[in-house]
Amino acid sequence: MNDSVHTGDIAGRAHEARAPDTTTYRGPAHTGAPRLSDIDGVETVEVAEDQDVIEQERYDTADLRLAAAGITLVVHRAPDSAHWQLTLPDGGPEEQLRVPLAAPDVEGVDPDVVPEQIDVLLRGVRGDEPISPVGRIRIVRTTSRLRDLSGQEIATLARDEVQASTLGTSTSVENWSEAEVTRGNGTGSALLEQLDARLRETGFTRAPHGADEALARMLSELAPATPKRWSGKKGSAGALLLDYIGAQVDRLAAQELKLREDEPDAVHQMRVASRRIRSALRTYTGLLEGRRVEHVVAELKWLGRSLAGDRDVEVIKSRIESALDDLPPELVLGPVRAQVTRHFARQQAEARAAVMGTVDGPRYAALQGALARLLIDPPLSSLARKPAGKVMPAMVAGTARKLGKRMDAALRDVEGSGDGSGAERDEALHGARRTGKQLRYATEVVRPVVGKDAKRFSRGLEELQDELGAHQDAVVARETLRELGAQAGAENQNGFTFGLLYGRDVATAHEIETTVPEVWERVWDKKQRRWMS
Repeated sequence: MNDSVHTGDIAGRAHEARAPDTTTYRGPAHTGAPRLSDIDGVETVEVAEDQDVIEQERYDTADLRLAAAGITLVVHRAPDSAHWQLTLPDGGPEEQLRVPLAAPDVEGVDPDVVPEQIDVLLRGVRGDEPISPVGRIRIVRTTSRLRDLSGQEIATLARDEVQASTLGTSTSVENWSEAEVTRGNGTGSALLEQLDARLRETGFTRAPHGADEALARMLSELAPATPKRWSGKKGSAGALLLDYIGAQVDRLAAQELKLREDEPDAVHQMRVASRRIRSALRTYTGLLEGRRVEHVVAELKWLGRSLAGDRDVEVIKSRIESALDDLPPELVLGPVRAQVTRHFARQQAEARAAVMGTVDGPRYAALQGALARLLIDPPLSSLARKPAGKVMPAMVAGTARKLGKRMDAALRDVEGSGDGSGAERDEALHGARRTGKQLRYATEVVRPVVGKDAKRFSRGLEELQDELGAHQDAVVARETLRELGAQAGAENQNGFTFGLLYGRDVATAHEIETTVPEVWERVWDKKQRRWMS
């Protein structure tokens, strides 16, 4: 085996971090070898006598339940090794399993049967369905080594003939060529440019390795539209929680489609759905066991932050434009609107590109798989089997206590009895707002079993959230207005209007700070929280 072949580890090759001295290409099937011997600096071209064959077999149920849950199970075969590899969308390092493939001549062991240590993690998803090969990737690799006059290896070219095929009752096959150039020690850019030109002449273009994505796409065309989700006893805590999460997962997927169709407010609604799922998982963590839930919560937090930029720009832009509309014309001095348009156009373009990079990326795809697996094979605790009305209100009380502590600390700063600065006061109110959202969404989950009391309490939390949200918008807008004003001054423009709007937002934030204690007192009345006990 030549040393340019990774021990059969095709899966993940398209996503792994490539070394800066490696360039990959793609071309039609049977793209020929480029001319190499007459490249400047190349004295000899050493072509390996034997081709390496690398195979990957994808295993799943006939109806592709593992794929629906974001799980990948493959057998990798390379010239000198073979192993099973299980990749879970929500697993930590301890759940990313590699098990050597049994030799075909070992008595009593069938190399085509999934090892027990892997199958035990899959039974909740596969149910009674057997697991068998559903797809295959086959790579035939030819390696050429380029050497200089001294015999030093200055570059390596690996050319692959790739075939991806589905197996079973419905089969399809795709073939193409790939190439990979690896720089040797002391290789200059001129040599790489010549190699690039020769590969392009032959029919290659720069592209990442694509076998895993191609097979996944081919299998997805065969997969059922909707995976079967877990359904528990009606009225149980686990059933109520997972019904709520399932609805929000569906909402997240629907809003993603709207985002791709460039519909307004889609990013905001994706964030709301992800926050609702995260809030439910955090509040009702006692109903689910294991690190899978922690992983999903962490990834939902990542998703929310990744989508935040687009929404924040949208909100602040709308706020400033509305404030300008409300000003008398004589107070709008200089090319204010043109500057605002220019400022936000750049920010919106950058934020939208970042959002699309998120939803098109492998991390978001893995999160979708983790959510699917959570709904198909939830790691329920014994508490989840108990009646929802008996166990879930007390769990809401835990989040309520957290909000109470945060609001008390924030109000001490607002009333001047705390030690925080203005920035710390703003952050304390913003933190209380985030916890208030978690509590409101957690209350939504139990509304079917609590009834009007939960609905009434949720409405009060929404009023509090609106007040604290308006305060945070004013705080964030002030920073943008200060930046716009400074920019206007640097460009010899009049920054008066931005300063005027800045002052108004200072006053708005202060006014909200004076009304929040009254709103909080109404919301936090003990009668409103009796249902949690």
